[in-house]
Amino acid sequence: MILETGRIVAIETEGVWVETIQKSACGSCKAEKGCGQSLINKWDGHTAYIWVLLEGRNPSNYHLGDEIQIGIPEEVVAKGAMLVYMVPLITLLLATASAHYQFAHEGITTLSGFAGLLLGGLIVRWYSWRIRLDRNLQPVLIDERKPLRFYVAAEQH
Repeated sequence: MILETGRIVAIETEGVWVETIQKSACGSCKAEKGCGQSLINKWDGHTAYIWVLLEGRNPSNYHLGDEIQIGIPEEVVAKGAMLVYMVPLITLLLATASAHYQFAHEGITTLSGFAGLLLGGLIVRWYSWRIRLDRNLQPVLIDERKPLRFYVAAEQH
C-alpha cells in the first residue's frame, strides 16, 4: 500500500475530497541530489485533489482542514502504469508496422506512427473514464476507525 498524507478540503456523505502535495520517491532514492525530478518537486509543490471513500464511516467525524492518511494499493498503480505506457506504445508500433508494409513510404509510415500513438492515448483516456467510479481502484482511508464492512473467512471443515 502506498501511503500519502493529505488535508480534507470537502466532505460529502459517501467520501471526502483530500488535497495532497505530490511527492515522488525522492525521499528513498539515493540519487536525490542529482535528480531533476527532486528539484522540480521542491520548487513546484503541485497539489492534487483526490476522492476518498469513507466506507461506512460517519462523515461528521471529519472536519475541513483535518489531516488524514490515505492509501493506494500497489497493484492499482502498477496496472495503471502498464496501461498508460504500454497501450500507446503498442498502437504506435502496430500502426507504424502496418503502414510500412502497406505503403513502404517514410512519410506515411511516420504519420501512421503518430496516429497510432494518438489512438493509444485516446484508448487510455476512454478506458480511464469508463473505470473512474470502480470502488476497487479508489484510494482508501487509513485510520484507527474500522469500516462497517467486514470480511469473514469461510469456516474450514
